[in-house]
Amino acid sequence: MPSAFASVRARAALAATLVVSVALVAAGIAVVAVLRHNLADRASLESEVTARRVAGSRTALNGNFGSLDLPDDDGRLVQVADSSGRVLAAGEDLHGRGLLADYAPARVPGSTAPGHPSVREDDDDGDDGDDDDDHDTAPARGKAGTDVDRRTVAVELAGDTHDYAFAAVQGTTYDGHGYTVYAGTSLEGSQATLGQVTRSMLIGLPFLLAVVAAVTWLVTRRALRPVESIRVEMAEITHSGDLARRVPEPASHDEIARLARTTNATLAALERSVERQHRFVADASHELRSPIASLRTQLEVADQHRELLDTADLLHDVVRLQHLAADLLLLARLDAGERPAGALVDLAALVREEVAQRASTDRVTPAVTVDDSAPEVKGSRTQLSRVLGNLLDNAQRHAASAVTVTVGAVGDAVLLSVADDGHGVAPADRERVFERFVRLDEARGRDEGGAGLGLAIARDVVQHHGGTLTLTDAPDGGAVFQVRLVRAR
Repeated sequence: MPSAFASVRARAALAATLVVSVALVAAGIAVVAVLRHNLADRASLESEVTARRVAGSRTALNGNFGSLDLPDDDGRLVQVADSSGRVLAAGEDLHGRGLLADYAPARVPGSTAPGHPSVREDDDDGDDGDDDDDHDTAPARGKAGTDVDRRTVAVELAGDTHDYAFAAVQGTTYDGHGYTVYAGTSLEGSQATLGQVTRSMLIGLPFLLAVVAAVTWLVTRRALRPVESIRVEMAEITHSGDLARRVPEPASHDEIARLARTTNATLAALERSVERQHRFVADASHELRSPIASLRTQLEVADQHRELLDTADLLHDVVRLQHLAADLLLLARLDAGERPAGALVDLAALVREEVAQRASTDRVTPAVTVDDSAPEVKGSRTQLSRVLGNLLDNAQRHAASAVTVTVGAVGDAVLLSVADDGHGVAPADRERVFERFVRLDEARGRDEGGAGLGLAIARDVVQHHGGTLTLTDAPDGGAVFQVRLVRAR
């Protein structure tokens, strides 16, 4: 059974949903953390403002704590205590209670002892002074302190415990008595806000993820629609076997369009290969039919009239069949991708050896010009010898009176040239002569039993060796075949 996430669309939608969900959860946690910090800072600031307002009021500085105007709204607590921890004034919610447990004794930054500030007398000129020790003593007479102690305190009210952000600010009355104002702001509003924000995020997250998954699914489906068209067309091509068909190419310039173009290029190359194979099989069958038919005819005649048996003709046809079979086998191996051996081959020695072996049978004795300093090449000595033999056979068929073979170094390559003084090859036919089973009119007239595979085999072998085989005009007329091979490293 196929998996539910076997398709690219499903996997893309799942991956996008997971990534977005992780990103949203991380962003939500960060937002809640920042919001919690900001709300706590805001509550602490409100508490500090209240504490400073009460501590710096004229009523508190005069020591008339019973007449203090303390805030009595919900969510706000205020308590005033002296240096010994005795409550001097308190809001309605803290009325009649002792000093807050977390502040008994209180420790306010800048005090010399917990809850017991030291009184600093004002200078005669009224200047508070600029010494660094100002923060190490209690406020001067008739002033409220600049330092503040912030902390979160759990306060029990009406049987329930609530968190408050408290700020403690010191002050000194005009007659030198120290006091501390404790002001607290409830954090329940902040916690409610955080809860509401968190719930909103949790409620909206599934809907947002569903939208992301749906959009990713639709976008991926639209993006992959050309791929599905390519797949359907390829399936039809495979079913019908019609390699002339092509897959649709999108008008875009993205990866899918490049895939379609590459697929069509592959189909075109496959079509050419199959057509070439079909022609090869048809031509090979045609070439084999004639000698086989001749052999059969001669054998049938010999069976009835033994005195008419011509062994020379039989031998000629058998040799022709043997050569043709060897050529076809070599081409089949080359088409199958057989790579040549990596042995070092000395072309200069190879040319001398091949020319010497053919001296008794060649119609025209080749003139050999060899550069003994020419470097070696890598490849198959047997196959390169076959290339040279085919080129010499071709030159012998077309030469009027001269065949020239040269070997030399040209840059990083080794150049082997075989030239003749025949009529040459027209420019329009210089590529056709390398096609399989192609014989020009002159070759058909001079050739005795040739199948038109010599030059095709020569070029295929050279190309498998990483070289090139080209045909140009010879300087003195005729044709010159040039084999260029990379020198051995």
